[in-house]
Amino acid sequence: MKKNIQEIIEVANDIYTKGLVSGKAGNISARFKGENDDVVAITPTLKSLGKLSEEDIVLVDLDANALTRGKPSSEVNMHLNIYKKRPDVNGIVHTHSPYATGFAFSDKRIKRLEGFGEIKNPYLPYIEYEKPGSDELAVKASEGIGLDDVLVLKNHGVICVGENLKEAESLAVFVEETAKTQFITYMLNSVEDII
Repeated sequence: MKKNIQEIIEVANDIYTKGLVSGKAGNISARFKGENDDVVAITPTLKSLGKLSEEDIVLVDLDANALTRGKPSSEVNMHLNIYKKRPDVNGIVHTHSPYATGFAFSDKRIKRLEGFGEIKNPYLPYIEYEKPGSDELAVKASEGIGLDDVLVLKNHGVICVGENLKEAESLAVFVEETAKTQFITYMLNSVEDII
């Protein structure tokens, strides 16, 4: 269990350092086998992901019952709903990365580029805005991600899932780079050639 908690701290620090989250935004979690059932380790509410300690990580069961002290992220139910629907998912990274979130606030969609799995759909899936931390968001996000590995939350951010936390983190980085490339392409295509 200590290894899982340490991995959450490392990934949290990584995504903070890489600029995928800032301030006290974003949250991550990992599911692992406990003594009797699945346990979810999740980052706390209202704390920067760049400055976490082992004591900050909160453990809950799949019904959101606290197994340790501390207050989990306000998005805990979104994470738990995804885990309940997706037995293949053991890591979730929710970011507010600038380029991908810029797309989430615009009328443009992020194209799915080669480099991270098979392209089944030309664009990343998205759901309409629901208030962060709400039951509505938890339900819509778990339904919206379906069998996909990423979901754009309109006017909010991005959720990436994986077999493990490192895979979800790699996908979050890839999604941000994809959004950045697409943004630059839009900008270059909008500039008229000067002769």
